[in-house]
Amino acid sequence: MTVYFWTLVAYMVALVGIGAIRSRDVRTQEDFSVAGRRLSTFVLFGTMLATWIGTGSIFGNAEKTYRVGIAALILPIGGLVGIIVLYLLAGRVRKLEQFTVQDILEARYNAAARVFGVVTLVVAYTTIVSYQYRAAAAVLTLAVPEMPIGTAMIIVTGFIIIYAALAGMFSVAYTDVAMGITMIFGITVSLAVFWFKAGGMPGLRATLPPDHLTLFGPISGIEAVGLILPPFLLIMGDANMYQRFFSARTAGIAERAVLWLLLGVGFMEAMIILTAWVASALEPHLDIHGRVIAYAARDHLPVYVGALVLTTIMAVIMSTAISYLLVPATCLMRDVYQRFIKPDASDRSIVILSRVFVVALGIIAFGLSRLSNEFLKVALYAYTIYGAGITPSLIAAFFWKRATAAGAIASIVAGTAVTLIWEVTGLGTSTPLRLGFPEGVTIEAVVPAILISVATLITVSLLTPPPHEHQLIPFFGKSE
Repeated sequence: MTVYFWTLVAYMVALVGIGAIRSRDVRTQEDFSVAGRRLSTFVLFGTMLATWIGTGSIFGNAEKTYRVGIAALILPIGGLVGIIVLYLLAGRVRKLEQFTVQDILEARYNAAARVFGVVTLVVAYTTIVSYQYRAAAAVLTLAVPEMPIGTAMIIVTGFIIIYAALAGMFSVAYTDVAMGITMIFGITVSLAVFWFKAGGMPGLRATLPPDHLTLFGPISGIEAVGLILPPFLLIMGDANMYQRFFSARTAGIAERAVLWLLLGVGFMEAMIILTAWVASALEPHLDIHGRVIAYAARDHLPVYVGALVLTTIMAVIMSTAISYLLVPATCLMRDVYQRFIKPDASDRSIVILSRVFVVALGIIAFGLSRLSNEFLKVALYAYTIYGAGITPSLIAAFFWKRATAAGAIASIVAGTAVTLIWEVTGLGTSTPLRLGFPEGVTIEAVVPAILISVATLITVSLLTPPPHEHQLIPFFGKSE
């Protein structure tokens, strides 16, 4: 076994050990789901950064960069604009003292909105977890090339499920800080070394295709929209972010942490894309483009530095996988079991059943992980399901008093349905729906899904009676 393997194993064992130790302090639903509502600014920023920067960034954005070059720097735009919107919401969300996004949907609309929100969230987030498994397994097989990918997936799946089940948000938030620091250090060192190895700008010009050196390269306008919209819609309504706002000690801490998140995401996303761009000059003949940073780390860095970078990539993946596994488990516990089956469940039974949900969803995600190895495609699909399904109604809950329960439910159903139908039938590439676009241009599901979702929300809301005053007070205060 190599240094890479033992470094990764040591990291994963340390995670499980920390989870086991911290699990002894988890006694209530608040401990497991929202870290006892006592996170500080720095810890909150660290856990949000580690959650958002995941496989979609380290593999998905790297995959696109390998194909189009420096033009991939447009990819973080959607997430960054979404974070600005989150800043406007963070303090207001924290003051609601809830646990889940579905709590918000029911408080603002009705119980049916909660149920439809549960379905959409569980489908989207379990899909997101599924490709984190595949990405983590890919890193493990780079460290141990002779290991079958199936074996690697079983190993990483087991570690992710065990860690997430042990201590919940109480432990994840604090270990995410360490992961965030490792991320920033590892990717910065990688870029510097790769730049030197590639021969700087002259070396890149000599190796890369000319259009890979152009800031506005081979990405059409409609393709740019399809790349930018999904992360924009996801992060504005991302249940991970809202769960972390609920975990903040105060509303002010939640707001300050989001400002730091804007800087952190901007830096990390740009650094990952630049690192993939330079690494593509070192690894010009890869079949699996998304692994370019990992391959370059293994092949072009000193062994111990390479091991650190591979561990950094594993940290990025696992922190996101764990967070996206905890959220649907909390959702099923809070929004289904407690809300409709056993409202008076004891804290002990809630914690135990939350862990059962983590394990069950983790196993389902493992099954889904066998279906595709295209990281960016699966990521955008999952982002669109959630972003077009839930985000319009969630944002309207805080900004549009006229939004109604009927409008919210219709929007959730319409956004989710259009995404699924568009992807399953391949409508975005079929001739009858070219709509003036040239052949070869794919119309991503996010474009029709968000347009129909928002239009449905507005139309149905205006055609139905306005919400009652008591539904609006927690979100807008009392009317003058």
